[in-house]
Amino acid sequence: MSSSALLHPPIFDVHYEDFQTQVIAASAEQPILVDFWADWCGPCHALTPHLKRVIEEHAGRLRLAKVEVDEGENMRLAGHYRVRGFPTVILFQHSEERGRFSGARSRIQINTWLKEHLPE
Repeated sequence: MSSSALLHPPIFDVHYEDFQTQVIAASAEQPILVDFWADWCGPCHALTPHLKRVIEEHAGRLRLAKVEVDEGENMRLAGHYRVRGFPTVILFQHSEERGRFSGARSRIQINTWLKEHLPE
């Protein structure tokens, strides 16, 4: 694994306290998908392997931040971004929200959605 991958892993957990630096600031360098999920949520668990495959396929061009909404202050993040259901995935680029979707999707659906929201 490269030192860059160790410093900036492609998939990582993020919390309310470090969201501003780990996601908002970091998205100025590289697009970041944020998965708002809960352990009790079946569709959240169904979506996870598809998101992981998409991140692997994009090989360093995109990262995935996972926010477990029931941990610590994380529900405040969900409230701030007006997340109404889980899972909700929000794409951040250049420190701004570029798009979002809710519910489970296939790898193909996620890649199609990304093409619409991420300029080449």
